[in-house]
Amino acid sequence: MILEPTDALLVIDVQNDFCPGGALPVPGGDGVIPPLNRLINRFETVIYSRDWHPDDHCSFSLDPQFMDGSWPVHCVQDTPGAEFPFALRVPLDAVIVSKGTDPNKEAYSAFQNTDLKNILASRQIQRVFIGGLALDYCVKETALDARRAGFEVYVVEDATRAVSEETGRQAMEALKAAGVRFCFSGEIK
Repeated sequence: MILEPTDALLVIDVQNDFCPGGALPVPGGDGVIPPLNRLINRFETVIYSRDWHPDDHCSFSLDPQFMDGSWPVHCVQDTPGAEFPFALRVPLDAVIVSKGTDPNKEAYSAFQNTDLKNILASRQIQRVFIGGLALDYCVKETALDARRAGFEVYVVEDATRAVSEETGRQAMEALKAAGVRFCFSGEIK
């Protein structure tokens, strides 16, 4: 797959709290960093999303149920857990969209309550490649919103991880049904 200037890489929520040792770790979450770093060097347009919650965010619970949308405290603004891992390449002039900033609203998609769609349109992006965390939540919702917005969408399989095998499989099925394609980082030139 040959990259064009109208392609963008979306790096979704690769943050300390979603990696091993974090408040809400995705199994093997740090495994997305090597393939993403290789891709970051290949794309003209790279956009990073991050959970950037206030400390009283509505999804936080002392008794999180996970499947009902309640989670442990994670990715609180200006904390180490909300930072990108040191190993992830993030240029000083990186374009970063922050989501989940409203204390009363959950946001899984990088398009939700951000300027991502306008950023992509201003760069005349037509095709987006998505990697990051987690496949079954924020990667899935971002990919679905990208399709709804009219983009050709690829999820980079070796650059994402799921919270669980079952929900990861379900996410892949839902994405395929919506017209999202899958590829591996080595296929992107």
